[in-house]
Amino acid sequence: MEAFPYQASVLALPVTDIDAAVRWYSRCFGMVEVERRSDPVPTVVMERDGTRIGFSVNGGDPSQDGAAILVSGIGAIRSQLEASGVKVSEWGMDEREGPKLRVFFVVAPDGLCYQFHEPI
Repeated sequence: MEAFPYQASVLALPVTDIDAAVRWYSRCFGMVEVERRSDPVPTVVMERDGTRIGFSVNGGDPSQDGAAILVSGIGAIRSQLEASGVKVSEWGMDEREGPKLRVFFVVAPDGLCYQFHEPI
């Protein structure tokens, strides 16, 4: 697994409620909290399978941010998310640059959007 931010940093994705983010990403994405700080702004870093994503009350617009997440075994990941009650998009293909990617999207309750993808 590897995460790539849509905007500035995958370790400072904007949210309005850190504790709600921790609960949702723990339950639905299977992530665990590995770091929390309050200075300069409330921030939490969570991890799954060695990949870290951070959430920060930094004034950013969550509906304009998120991450592309490179995975292996995309079908199993999708099934896990659905079993956790996460609404996922239909399957898609991304053919912009490089190898073709099999993709699906998740929009979290905080407004952040995630593209899960795996090379075909």
